[in-house]
Amino acid sequence: MRRRSDQMEKGAAKNQNSRLCCLASLSAFFWFLLLYFHFVILNGNTNSKSSYNSRVDHHSTLSTTPVSVDYEPVPIHVMDSPQVQAPPRKIRFPDPEVRQSDTYTDTPRTEKSFPFMRAMRAAENKSDPCGGRYIYVHDLPSRFNEDMMKECKSLSLWTNMCKFTTNSGLGPPLENVEGVFSNTGWYATNQFAVDVIFSNRMKQYECLTKDSSIAAAVFVPFYAGFDIARYLWGYNISVRDAASLDLVDWLMKRPEWNIMNGRDHFLVAGRITWDFRRLSEEESDWGNKLLFLPAAKNMSMLVVESSPWNANDFGIPYPTYFHPAKDAEVFIWQDRMRQLERKWLFSFAGAPRPGNPKSIRGQLIDQCRSSKVCKLLECDFGESKCHSPSSIMQMFQSSLFCLQPQGDSYTRRSAFDSMLAGCIPVFFHPGSAYTQYTWHLPKNYTKYSVFIPENDIRRRNISIEERLSEIPPEQVKIMREEVISLIPRLVYADPRSKLETLKDAFDVAVQSIIEKVTNLRKDIIEGRIDDDFIEENSWKYALLPEGEHKVGPHEWDPFFSKPKDGSGDSNDSSAEAAKNSWKNEQVNQS
Repeated sequence: MRRRSDQMEKGAAKNQNSRLCCLASLSAFFWFLLLYFHFVILNGNTNSKSSYNSRVDHHSTLSTTPVSVDYEPVPIHVMDSPQVQAPPRKIRFPDPEVRQSDTYTDTPRTEKSFPFMRAMRAAENKSDPCGGRYIYVHDLPSRFNEDMMKECKSLSLWTNMCKFTTNSGLGPPLENVEGVFSNTGWYATNQFAVDVIFSNRMKQYECLTKDSSIAAAVFVPFYAGFDIARYLWGYNISVRDAASLDLVDWLMKRPEWNIMNGRDHFLVAGRITWDFRRLSEEESDWGNKLLFLPAAKNMSMLVVESSPWNANDFGIPYPTYFHPAKDAEVFIWQDRMRQLERKWLFSFAGAPRPGNPKSIRGQLIDQCRSSKVCKLLECDFGESKCHSPSSIMQMFQSSLFCLQPQGDSYTRRSAFDSMLAGCIPVFFHPGSAYTQYTWHLPKNYTKYSVFIPENDIRRRNISIEERLSEIPPEQVKIMREEVISLIPRLVYADPRSKLETLKDAFDVAVQSIIEKVTNLRKDIIEGRIDDDFIEENSWKYALLPEGEHKVGPHEWDPFFSKPKDGSGDSNDSSAEAAKNSWKNEQVNQS
């Protein structure tokens, strides 16, 4: 029994040791699982969560952070978008802050999307006659346009503009007592009325849209020229700038602005650019600062005279007296201009500028007076035939060549009146037409005009009569035909109707804006940039041959050299020219 008891005690001890070993093993296994769970499972989940957050943050960055094409572009393939060599144009816009709308993915992207892609696809729809031509028009508060028309007496210090705002901005009809005009389509149009004429023409544009996402461009119907005209004399800079600042503030709050930060927007001002380029905050400085506002620099502004040194304005023709309502009126006028007997070799309508030492008008008048083949229409203070559209057009119609020196600034309306009459213009400064109206006039200026450098006149190195007499009659005929063929694209059709097949100055300008915006969008999509662009050479880019993008020394550099005053945008002489233009408006500057 004792022996059996001893054996039982030994077995119990042995079982107790086994249980202790088992418990120890279980405990160790438990701690192993606990440590494994802590260091592997939890740590792994933390890393995964961190990685997910990183992707979300990255996706958020792609969706909301502006992408500038100034940065090194990532090579991408754009579906169905062939490489396009952008045609030469006056500017390379400041690189736009355009948002991408890509969805983040771990796999390489094959297509990059931008907010304007729907508009680009609309242009590819060949079944839609308006594809790639849609214009969205901002519905501006009336204070930016129509309210000005209600206060038309205040639009000019010396002229009651109310009569000039009638007939959709064309002014009162001209009587054809002397048979100089056609029986219809002629109006006493003010040379600064493009704001309202263009806006009313836009109302008849065949491809307007309420859907801005398919728009090829966005029009801002702000009467910028009429706005500044009210306040140029006797008002402080706060008043002069108020409407411009108000407009920019309104536009930047609109969703349409955010698509391209305004780089698809354009507006029209029927005045010279210097009225909108005040250089300082001095009360004595001229004009407002609309074209210097950062947002306005993104937009394209169409003016009757642009700056050769800036990238955000473009020249469009001054309005003439002729506003045809249908194609037939244009064709009849062109045929009439071809058949006219022109008894004068050359003519000049204008007044001297004794206060401007750089003006060559005095020498031109002297040469015309001394020539038996020149017709002179002197414009001076008081009553003058220069103030009569009939007298001016009659003289141009009877001349082979019409002298077109600079006005108070580079340009003058008379150049367009003369071409309307089939008279070959003679320019003395490239800024009077060649670098201004590159959308509307041929780049090869020898086809339709004669160029005599101003210095040749100042130094009395040339006789205008001899120079023009050297041109063979057959060549004169070819040049005149070129001028007459240009007439449709130099006139603004009656806003209350629509030409059937011809493209007028409005159509040419709108199409040029659309092409410019489309090219900009293609550049953004393809990641094309131009690091060599120099804004001060803007005038040179517009003259480049098709396919070229580099500018260098140019024969016209001396004409556009300007003081390095630190502004980089304009100079005192330009502002003074704008001021003189207004002074001469008192006597209906010709």
